[in-house]
Amino acid sequence: MTEEKPIADSVQEIILESISDGVFTVDHHWRITSFNRAAEEITGVERGEAIGRYCWEVFRSNMCEVDCALKRTMQEGKSFVSSSTYIINGSRERIPITVSTAPLVNEQGEILGGVETFRDHSLVEELRRELAGQYQIGDMVSRSQAMTRILSILPQVAESDSTVLISGETGTGKELLARAIHSLSSRSEKLFTAINCGALPDTLLESELFGYKAGAFTGAEKDKPGLFAAAADGTILLDEIGETSQAFQVRLLRVLEEREFQPLGSVEKIKTTARIIAATNRELSEMIEAGDFRRDLYYRINIVRLQLPPLRARMEDLPLLIDRFVTRMNTRQNRTVSGVSTRAMSRLLAHDYPGNIRELENIIEHAFVLCHNGEIGVEHLPGYLQDLPAHDAGRVVPDAPLQALDQAVQSAETEAIVAALKQHGYNRTAAAKSLGMHKATLHRKLKKLNISLPAVDGRSSHFNA
Repeated sequence: MTEEKPIADSVQEIILESISDGVFTVDHHWRITSFNRAAEEITGVERGEAIGRYCWEVFRSNMCEVDCALKRTMQEGKSFVSSSTYIINGSRERIPITVSTAPLVNEQGEILGGVETFRDHSLVEELRRELAGQYQIGDMVSRSQAMTRILSILPQVAESDSTVLISGETGTGKELLARAIHSLSSRSEKLFTAINCGALPDTLLESELFGYKAGAFTGAEKDKPGLFAAAADGTILLDEIGETSQAFQVRLLRVLEEREFQPLGSVEKIKTTARIIAATNRELSEMIEAGDFRRDLYYRINIVRLQLPPLRARMEDLPLLIDRFVTRMNTRQNRTVSGVSTRAMSRLLAHDYPGNIRELENIIEHAFVLCHNGEIGVEHLPGYLQDLPAHDAGRVVPDAPLQALDQAVQSAETEAIVAALKQHGYNRTAAAKSLGMHKATLHRKLKKLNISLPAVDGRSSHFNA
């Protein structure tokens, strides 16, 4: 006769399996001892696979690398509530979550391990981005119309095998866009390779791309496969294609037309199914007129053209990009920088960024050398931004984008909060939970944003808060 579980244990198990929050427990060796149904759904890892493994192998969070809340809980013996982080699920997707941790204690008060609950905020983040007018794919995020048009068609571009030409000034993110196309395509599991065509002379460029046979030239002692062979069904980015010679352009055209290449010193041709993405910071149509670029190659690579705008043409994205770089560098350098001060932001908005996004990233990295926590101030910026003339740094114009941004953020917050309140019958507790914030935070925002509630606000009758 099988022994039945105590009723209390059965009820507890039913509750854990019914809730939408992921829950798992670990022992003192950081091995998972229990894993509920919601944890399976959010992480994409089955319970049988999770139990017995180290928690960081399954949870795969940026918090695991820097500031593990569960580790602090087990060391200090106290709970931590609503830490925002993200995990990488079984499909290699980045999932935003909030985490709460508590010690796992027996009746004698002994700590047996730790318990962590986490909530998927993907829908909330999607709503926030939609209300803020943001569009995000991979590491690329924008609220500018020019960029959102590009990002919105990227999935269709990725599904196609057509050659893509990405144009834009140096530092606008051409390689990042190429990687996004690759990651969205059916080739995402295959190799992505980028080569700067302007950095190598013809002979070296051809040997890197097509490979060579032993004896093809002095020093070629054995066969070496090129990037086309290594990429197989993957993607090859030919960066700065406008810097190549006419002779190389002829050979590349043949590869694109015949879908085969010939290693140096070989008499045999090899078929290729690699997808080609070309990128340039030059205006190829002008180069054609000057006789520096082949017209037939231009039409072969210009099947789908994506023109990346310079940063000065999408300054509304500056706060988003700064936030992205600050978050990334906090993780890399184990810092607690909270953002950029209003005065520093005014200087950043007044600059025209000839180096584009790459320059902005370097500016934030420079600031991290001098600023370890708190806000990045003007004194942490490079000298050429600190030394801006007063009529540039202190004029009203740079503050106008800040005011417009603040208004846009407040408007987006108001819409998100009102929508959540309506959805939950004006129940503040439920609305706060759906927005990923504490009820007290919601109350402060209601006062700050001057949001009025109906007389019956969900705290009475069946909408009990």
